[in-house]
Amino acid sequence: MKARIKFRKYGALRFIGHLDVMRFFQKVMRRADIPIAFTGGFSPHMIMSFASPLGIGLSSEGEYFDIELTRPIDSEEAVRRMNEACVEGIEVISFRQIREEKKMTGMTILAGADYLVNVSRGAMPEDWEERFRGFMAQPEIKVIKQTKRNEKEVDIRSQIFCWELRKEGIYLQLAAGSSQNLKPDLVMETFCRFLGISEEEVRFSYCRLEMYAYSEEGKDLVTLESLGWDMEGEGE
Repeated sequence: MKARIKFRKYGALRFIGHLDVMRFFQKVMRRADIPIAFTGGFSPHMIMSFASPLGIGLSSEGEYFDIELTRPIDSEEAVRRMNEACVEGIEVISFRQIREEKKMTGMTILAGADYLVNVSRGAMPEDWEERFRGFMAQPEIKVIKQTKRNEKEVDIRSQIFCWELRKEGIYLQLAAGSSQNLKPDLVMETFCRFLGISEEEVRFSYCRLEMYAYSEEGKDLVTLESLGWDMEGEGE
């Protein structure tokens, strides 16, 4: 039996790295008495996989990891227990059963993520909103992207699924996953170069809002959370 856990990460804990988040949830699983399954062998460990590690310094309203269970547990009860074991800066939002196939893990099916971007230091030019519209109106946005072996020029425009200028910041929905993965800081760095601004003049803060997979029809993006269902099981 597999379950998907959604949580938010905020405040000072946005500065802890992915490995620390993994270790934190391993402790939470024990303290909350979640019936998580372990691998076999001489060094068993919890069966746990994160959809996409969050960069240090980013906050998030929609992080996910999948686990295997040894028995059912009531979803509402699991969320309550885990939050009692959590600290300020991490909050569990949902605990839902998912399909058993390996190909349905969050890491495998992840296709997109959206972000809210704000200026955290410095200031943008007065006409930046008009310039941003012009930036996004380009048929191609080419950047030099670093790979494991070398650098290559890529067009990131097709990996920007949608965008919007909102009162609370710049909204970006970007490609994510193993085949294509566009980070919001690369979009904003490229925009700054478009404006002729150096990286020292302005800094941005990023909040990941949600993560998505394609629907079974393969046309629309749906949240990873929506692909699961609440469980009823042992509450004590």
